[in-house]
Amino acid sequence: MENKINIINKLASSRNRRDEVPNQELAKEIILAQDKKAIKELVDNLTNTKAIQNDCIKVLYEIGEQDPKLIANYIDEFVSHLDSKNNRLQWGAMTALGTIANEKPKEIYNYLPTILEASDKGSVISKDQAVNILIKLCAIEEYEENTFPLLLEQLLKSATNQLPMYAERAMPIINDQNKDRFVKTLTSRLEDIEKETKRKRVEKVIKKYL
Repeated sequence: MENKINIINKLASSRNRRDEVPNQELAKEIILAQDKKAIKELVDNLTNTKAIQNDCIKVLYEIGEQDPKLIANYIDEFVSHLDSKNNRLQWGAMTALGTIANEKPKEIYNYLPTILEASDKGSVISKDQAVNILIKLCAIEEYEENTFPLLLEQLLKSATNQLPMYAERAMPIINDQNKDRFVKTLTSRLEDIEKETKRKRVEKVIKKYL
């Protein structure tokens, strides 16, 4: 590519910006140019200073959300950052993996033990993204049998604040074969939910399958 995008100079931290707009604009620019060298540079800089790491992972998962094929070959690199002490990089890497789950389901499936271990130790955002990954894999017939029980496990141990969202997000993959297990799992959690608004959301999901 003739007009090489100057990656580091365009990151928010390099421009002394505290907002994410420069990173979002850079993601759009890279997608428009289909600049694979720029993506490699972003990945290589995930080991840079903390501010650069944070910006680079943001740009990468923004690209993944809009054009997942562009970052799909960097699964190994994203997984390698799931145990990062930089929390922003850790959940950012999990988010990036979530964006490419439909592009590389086999590879993501093979990494599930690592992904779920990182989720157990990680932040709320990490847990959210791990659940999203499981839901995407459950939608694929080849992986549904093994991933659905893992999804139920997440529903059983999730924080009650997150449970309604997880239940709602899982609805597209609920079918005649798995709905009873889904309902049983959610019903078992109802007493745990103190907030009435949250409980009503879960009850509404349950009623759809009774």
